[in-house]
Amino acid sequence: MPLQVHQFPCLSDNYGFLVRDEATGQAACIDTPDADAILRELKALGWTLTHILNTHWHPDHAGGNAAIKTATGCRVIGPAEVERIGTAPDRVVDDGDVVMLGQTRFDVINTGGHTLGHITFHDAAHGAAFVGDTLFALGCGRLFEGTPQQMWTSLQKLTALPDATTVYCAHEYTASNARFALSVDKGPVLKARADAIFAAREKGEWTVPTSIGLEKATNPFLRAPLLRPDIADPAEAFGAVRAAKDGFKG
Repeated sequence: MPLQVHQFPCLSDNYGFLVRDEATGQAACIDTPDADAILRELKALGWTLTHILNTHWHPDHAGGNAAIKTATGCRVIGPAEVERIGTAPDRVVDDGDVVMLGQTRFDVINTGGHTLGHITFHDAAHGAAFVGDTLFALGCGRLFEGTPQQMWTSLQKLTALPDATTVYCAHEYTASNARFALSVDKGPVLKARADAIFAAREKGEWTVPTSIGLEKATNPFLRAPLLRPDIADPAEAFGAVRAAKDGFKG
């Protein structure tokens, strides 16, 4: 049976995700950016929360853990680094582990780089990946803790997923990412996507989720070796593009 995904905006530019296994009714929130908003959405949906699935420790991803666990009695599952936000997960997971939400299977992929222990939850059966701050529409997370090599390796794990995989990234950064992308890639495919993004945002429409195939075709961070052919090492080429974005003022 399908996995239901309920997406909603919260904080200044985050998205919250509630997921429900239809076979059993078990429900989880992917990260906890805003406890009040999550509890409000759960009440409106009539869902009973059984799990929190954290991608990484940052406050806009795990800051609502304590309040939501107190309110619902749910179980917190995530990387060991989540302990940095105050309370250790009930279950620590990392690359290769499996998390079951009822009959829905999430494979855990270590996608460190934004933080050292960042993880992705991949539901292969339903073609969905909850990537936190590793991959964005036309972007990727800043390297607050990891190295370019670590992040490049993580991104390669994600691009190895089927092109049709739906990518649920955690922020609405796409218009800003598009402006940077246009500064390093003059291709017509990117131009057409950027125009559509700007038009959507003008109307207040969301640009998340995206897909692996679309990101492979247009995301400058995934295309870094093509955009920087002067740099032989792909991870170094990625690092150069990431550094350019960090200093971008457009």
